Amino acid sequence: MAHPPRVADSGRWAWGNSVQDFCQYGILLPHFGTQARRERLVESAQQVERYGFDAVWVRDHLVFHPHGHEDQDRTHVDPFVVLSAIAAVTRRLILATGSLIPHRHPIHSALLLGSLDFIAGSKRIIAGMGLGTYDHEFVASGMEGWDRREVVREQVEIFHKLWRGGPVSHEGRYYRFQDVEIRPTPTGGTLPVWYCGTSAASVRRAVEYCDGWIPGRTPRREYRRLMQRMRRLALEAGKPLPMAGVIPYVVPARTYEEAVRAINLGETLKEADRLYPPPPSGRYETLDDLDGAVIAGPPERIAEEVRRFQAEGAVHVVFDMRLRFDAWEECLGMIGEEVLPELRRGDPAVRAVGGR
Repeated sequence: MAHPPRVADSGRWAWGNSVQDFCQYGILLPHFGTQARRERLVESAQQVERYGFDAVWVRDHLVFHPHGHEDQDRTHVDPFVVLSAIAAVTRRLILATGSLIPHRHPIHSALLLGSLDFIAGSKRIIAGMGLGTYDHEFVASGMEGWDRREVVREQVEIFHKLWRGGPVSHEGRYYRFQDVEIRPTPTGGTLPVWYCGTSAASVRRAVEYCDGWIPGRTPRREYRRLMQRMRRLALEAGKPLPMAGVIPYVVPARTYEEAVRAINLGETLKEADRLYPPPPSGRYETLDDLDGAVIAGPPERIAEEVRRFQAEGAVHVVFDMRLRFDAWEECLGMIGEEVLPELRRGDPAVRAVGGR
């Protein structure tokens, strides 16, 4: 996928004001938990490409503590190792991070991303950045007490400086260095950076210094509210609207009942109570209350739920099937052979609608 043209002198990609210029579909890879396997990662990435998906996505952790509703095994294969392996055996897939957590030094991260671009070939990287959920990773890395909101901003600023090439000096709140030059730098002197988050502040940050915005498991009513806020902020700032994605949990099965049995619903609802405003019923008690944050059931239901997110402005939908990693090959086949073709058939109609 060729990136859209850049805004002159800004280093940012101009996605345009119609968020439905095209539709993309990604897969979160099983590089964490009990089901992480070398062969599964390499071979399934090739299968993902054959099916015609646009992207593969990975998570990032330094000291991995799983969420209460997911597999509790603490295996977590480093995202750059995973994406480098995938880059070597694929030719077209976008390699994306959702999200890089700022526990690395930004010079190191900028070099890793530039090196990944070098290995993969140009225009295949999305650098998704986020604050991270847990404090323990920052305590362990000697960053306790740092304001991660400012750390992410400063890191992205440093990335863009270093990616332009030549010796770079920086004097910031958290990082200071003189005459640093890294190679390889990305083709074209930059990479698209997306902000990963579910808060109102996340869309503001996306407008201020990123090219895209993508939240994980977010109820559709909340996604709608955040998209409206992002459109308003972009318009007020006179900036291009960041490209919008979404990463719902997707639980494929032949029946809705079978899919629901694969979900630790109690822990999932408990997390929703903590993260999101109450649903119309007043509290999270059923899967329906999650309003698309978890999409469960047969292929036709999954395709329908994806379309609802696209109607709200999502152009890049990532299928996060971690709740069914134990049936990875079966579920990937169901999405790749039944859901994706159905979505592709409807994509021209979705594009014709335009952004809301």
